[in-house]
Amino acid sequence: MGLIIRSSDIHAAGCYTTARIRKGTFVVEYTGPLISPEEADEIYDGRSTTYLFGLRDGKRIIDGHGTAMFINHSCDPNCETDEIDGHVWIIAIRDIEADEELTYDYMLYDGAEDDPAPCFCGSKNCRGTMYSEEDLRRQKRLKRGLKKA
Repeated sequence: MGLIIRSSDIHAAGCYTTARIRKGTFVVEYTGPLISPEEADEIYDGRSTTYLFGLRDGKRIIDGHGTAMFINHSCDPNCETDEIDGHVWIIAIRDIEADEELTYDYMLYDGAEDDPAPCFCGSKNCRGTMYSEEDLRRQKRLKRGLKKA
């Protein structure tokens, strides 16, 4: 299976497949140096674009340096991520046709008012943000709590 990087309607560049990918296929690993959240904050402070992927332990972040870093967010994705033995894999959740852009739901968390993380995926059920539905509910509860104070 071949992957190529080219222009994307979602965000500048995207990752596309040159051949059909079957549902359940491990498409590509998200690779890069492992850094701490503190290092990530220091390196990317003030930057609007990062290619960071937080691991489940909350102590390590992959600073994306590979093909997978070009896989864009979509609210209606064709892939998902799974962390297996400290490795993050992008896995097809449906059959994907040749020349289709690969996407997964970033499900961002720890959203802040000053960082809306807008979504430009164009899907019919677009949330308008890359934050997870769970984080959007958390943000809403926090706002209600602040209004009561």
